[in-house]
Amino acid sequence: MARTSRRSFVMSGGAALAPSMAGAAPAASVRVVENVPVIEEADICVLGGSCTGVFAAVRAAKLGARVVLVEKQGHFGGVAAIVCTWHSFFDTEFKRRIIAGLTAETVGKMMKTGAAQSIENNPSQGTIFSPGGLKVALDELATTAKVRPWLHTLFSTPVVEDGRLTGVIVDGKSGRGAIRAKVFIDATGDGDLCARLGLAQYSYDAPQPPTTAAFLANWPERQGIKLEAALREHGSEFQIPDGFVWGTLIPGSNNYMLAGTRVYGVNCADARDLTKAEMEGRRQVRAIMDLIAKYRAETKVVLHDFPSSIGVRDTRHFRCQYQLTRDDVLLGRRFDDAISNGSYRVDIHHQEKPGITFMYLNGWQVYHRPGIPSERTRWREETSTSPTFYQIPLRSLVPPRYGNLILAGRMLDADKTAFSAVRVMVNMNQTGEAAGVAAYLALTQDKPIAEVRAAEVRKLLADGGSVII
Repeated sequence: MARTSRRSFVMSGGAALAPSMAGAAPAASVRVVENVPVIEEADICVLGGSCTGVFAAVRAAKLGARVVLVEKQGHFGGVAAIVCTWHSFFDTEFKRRIIAGLTAETVGKMMKTGAAQSIENNPSQGTIFSPGGLKVALDELATTAKVRPWLHTLFSTPVVEDGRLTGVIVDGKSGRGAIRAKVFIDATGDGDLCARLGLAQYSYDAPQPPTTAAFLANWPERQGIKLEAALREHGSEFQIPDGFVWGTLIPGSNNYMLAGTRVYGVNCADARDLTKAEMEGRRQVRAIMDLIAKYRAETKVVLHDFPSSIGVRDTRHFRCQYQLTRDDVLLGRRFDDAISNGSYRVDIHHQEKPGITFMYLNGWQVYHRPGIPSERTRWREETSTSPTFYQIPLRSLVPPRYGNLILAGRMLDADKTAFSAVRVMVNMNQTGEAAGVAAYLALTQDKPIAEVRAAEVRKLLADGGSVII
């Protein structure tokens, strides 16, 4: 770790620290006293270097804040470096652009180097890109904005002094250190900072299971359609769970990102379960390759690599000023404090049964299982008009405690159905941008984030290139 301040936090048996494992009772405790050096001091500290976190940091830095960005892996990108596709930037009719901002800017950077390809009028894929190309584009974005990054650095514990969040303890290659800041953004996906502060949290009765993706070489175009039938017929022989299969070609190559696994019964916010999920997901990929070798011998596919982590869809959620609801999304309700727009369908990966359920804004519902004809019904009666997009309000990112904390990403406050639509990356990226702007305004106006006027957040987002409706 680079610059080390002479100042330090004194940690004594956790007296100056918030609860480290909210809701968990350790079997035994050890009293530890140590001086933790302050390695960085900033205006805003962002935890989590997914695109959501990077965009939060870049927005705030471009406005003039000193921003530190902490990421546990050796690169930025999060799930985008796993799935390598973003959904449409347009409404469901492809008539109105509803997403731009840093998502579009990043796509533009990748397009210039041949690392991305746009797909027109496709509700499932608006852009496909190279994971490596994305990582380089995000490095450039953060560097240009003068964000101060800390890679290979793991957030450990929040520091609360006199009831105020004043710092975070992190562990990195050079050891343990503290980062002081005035405002904090939790973009960790699982809400690790919020959880360790003891904020009110919840999870769904049947959280959506995670998926291990794989990068495969020599993938024939449209081979995924044949794979569905093979999995349905022979999957049990290889202990491959019945789930959902999809994937995408990586631009400029014949390599393929396959998302054909499903790990049931795990909570990826739990260390032991996460370990189990990572290993079981890789086993399932190996089993798929064995199935292909036995029953699709004409297909000479090679397992090229795995992403750096499993793709987690759903863990913790935190109570904020407003919970986004099923009707808010499916009926396309507008919000005065809207900071994100989306058109991706409700997409429920089931925990309690195989397959996936899609719910569309036009009232149709489809239940799909690999190799089986889809079941098509309606979740509402047909109407003369239907909404073409939905929105996320700023209030769903602002917890009631700690006025200098805002969250960004999939831990937002939303019921299960609403979450199943808004959780995709093009939507979450926008929550990151909004969190960065709100944090900047709270900083410069010296007020709690909850008191920042949404109209000001929306104006600065629009000034920075976001689509604000």
